[in-house]
Amino acid sequence: MRLVADLLVALVALLHVYFLVLEMFLWDKPLGLKTFRHSAAEAAASKVLAANQGLYNGFLAAGLLWGLWLGAGGTSVKLFFLGCVVVAGVFGAATVGKKILFVQALPAAVAMALVFAAS
Repeated sequence: MRLVADLLVALVALLHVYFLVLEMFLWDKPLGLKTFRHSAAEAAASKVLAANQGLYNGFLAAGLLWGLWLGAGGTSVKLFFLGCVVVAGVFGAATVGKKILFVQALPAAVAMALVFAAS
């Protein structure tokens, strides 16, 4: 059970590394424009804000990877950062789009439940 929980935590961390790359480096590139459905002008106007958001996603990924690195002693770290991801995902779903609930919050909530179950 712990292995499955840790694999899902790793998946959530990798998702946030992907979000970091999209928001910090690809925001105004074709993949970023398509992913976030905005125009080149909108991307240019919000590029700095997106990079800041990407940095925060990187911190979430780093925290999850730190929890994994700690092994069995990292349960509370994993739960804390997964909780942060769930809150961010729920807020994003409420303010930006419901898709965020399924892409960000749901995987983190499932991982959180599995980490609880494995501890």
